[in-house]
Amino acid sequence: MKFVDEYRDAEVVQCLVREIDQLLTRPWTIMEICGGQTHAIVKYGIDQLLPREITLIHGPGCPVCVTPVALIDKAITLAKIPGVILCSFGDMLRVPGTDSDLLSAKAQGGGVQMVYSPLDALKLAQTNPGQRVVFFAVGFETTVPATAMAVYQAHQQGLSNFSILVAHVLVPPAMEAILSAPDCRVQGFLAAGHVCTVMGYAAYKVISTQHHTPIVVTGFEPVDILQGIYLCLQQLEAGTAEVDNQYTRVVQPTGNPVAQQLMMEVFEPSDRQWRGLSRIPKSGLKLRPQYAYLDAQTLLPANSGASAHGLGSASGTDCISGQILQGVLKPLDCPAFGRQCIPEHPLGAPMVSSEGACAAYYRYRQFAVEAS
Repeated sequence: MKFVDEYRDAEVVQCLVREIDQLLTRPWTIMEICGGQTHAIVKYGIDQLLPREITLIHGPGCPVCVTPVALIDKAITLAKIPGVILCSFGDMLRVPGTDSDLLSAKAQGGGVQMVYSPLDALKLAQTNPGQRVVFFAVGFETTVPATAMAVYQAHQQGLSNFSILVAHVLVPPAMEAILSAPDCRVQGFLAAGHVCTVMGYAAYKVISTQHHTPIVVTGFEPVDILQGIYLCLQQLEAGTAEVDNQYTRVVQPTGNPVAQQLMMEVFEPSDRQWRGLSRIPKSGLKLRPQYAYLDAQTLLPANSGASAHGLGSASGTDCISGQILQGVLKPLDCPAFGRQCIPEHPLGAPMVSSEGACAAYYRYRQFAVEAS
């Protein structure tokens, strides 16, 4: 298949592995920030092909996984309000809150519906004027433009029965927080190609310079990832720290200005709690004042728990998802992995999401659990 097969070519992969091996003079630790890259790494065994001197750390690259428990609890509360239809993507419906999840709320009679786009939720509001439709908006910068378009259209149409619960997060502040941690092991980053398709990569240059850390915008196929690693290692070995772009067939330096303009029209940065990390300044989004009436949090009862924008408890379970999201541990380090914690009965969000590290290891490294 054109534009896919060539990025999975076994001979090219082996050639890149040899070039990486020849380049190395010492051990290095690199973090991929995107859950899609994590799944590709585990699926194709890229981490097992690399020389032992290279350590890949899986970062908090799953927006579903880093959504705080307090915000999930709010979504569940909204779904139980008579006349409310709570819509979100499929992954989000199974993520555990404090005591339940959205699918359980649906089984108990709550108004919960899976959608593939925020515009699906908008259409649902248009065709059901007697009900309040809430879209639980989750995702990195990649999915923000579609949410912003739904909000903008609802505002233009005067649609009074549509609102959103915002759970969007921004990647650069998270990278800044990781590099600023006193125990940070990350020496280089593979940046998320799809995020940079929207946002470009100017924001990463400040981070790279300030922390003297190379950042390489990288795609999602095996050749992409190995090329990204090679470019990152070239800088590490040379002692340089710049932003490089491996994903040139998709990503432009300035990203998509039209999408960025729409995002800035509807949203503004806000502080945000990340499950497993902490409260990171300016790492989330909230509706600008002219659109604030579409914030679903205004529908919540006064005693519904955590404060605005999900700044509540970072975790609702005793699993080690926080350490996994920080890259301190890997899924196979968890004693519950593949035993008490499986996709059908997850203890934490990384086992649920299609971009979660635990889900990737469960799907592609199950042999490791069975052998232990």
